[in-house]
Amino acid sequence: MSPFLKTAIEAAKAAQQVIEKYYAGEFEVEIKPDQSPVTIADIETEETIKKIILDAFPDHGFYGEETGKVNPDADYNWLIDPIDGTKSFVRGYPFFSTQIALMHRGELIVGVSNAPGFKEMAYAEKGQGAWLNGEKINVGDISSLGKATLSLGNIATIASKPQWSTIGELVQEVHRIRGYGDFYHYHLLASGKIDIIIESDVNILDVAALSVIVTEAGGRFTDLSGQSLTLDTTSILACNLASTHEKLLNRLSYT
Repeated sequence: MSPFLKTAIEAAKAAQQVIEKYYAGEFEVEIKPDQSPVTIADIETEETIKKIILDAFPDHGFYGEETGKVNPDADYNWLIDPIDGTKSFVRGYPFFSTQIALMHRGELIVGVSNAPGFKEMAYAEKGQGAWLNGEKINVGDISSLGKATLSLGNIATIASKPQWSTIGELVQEVHRIRGYGDFYHYHLLASGKIDIIIESDVNILDVAALSVIVTEAGGRFTDLSGQSLTLDTTSILACNLASTHEKLLNRLSYT
């Protein structure tokens, strides 16, 4: 385990202590300009993560959901969503997580996804495999759409685009349809429990860490046009197998 991953895990554990202090408690909720909620828990959690990471790597960049960017031109940049799923957090149900990723010169190389409400911490780093609660995980081997489980997330944007009719066809072809959303369906995919994820309206901070985890578990993870993730990514096609990914990409990608 590299110093990068060790520090990310340390930061995720410290973040969990802050989150658990506020979860199911009373706190003010503010609405940001993009109409998403933010709480003192989000801000305090991010500050905790930032201190641990920048104390360990003071020359690295930092891009946080709540506090913005520090040293963005650095070769190494940390991408942080302290509480991904604040709406769930505010309403007191457990579909939220802390997302910590490290990008080196545009390539994502470390990812930690910690979900206190599920007691799940997934993590990975490039070339070293993926792990969930200390156990190595791998994607499943189902190649037939007729046996596959598809999970959909944040599909409001897709509903107005040509891909919508294709998704309607997929709904009829696959074995099961679910909408686990947020971090959870990516944990399931990396663990071999579901097979395909289609998602839109995402922010890179939501999915950067998860992309490393799914990829290191043997899966394929791109946007809906088949491109690798960048700071501007807004959609996701993640699959257990390269062959499944290619098959769906040909159907879902529109120029």
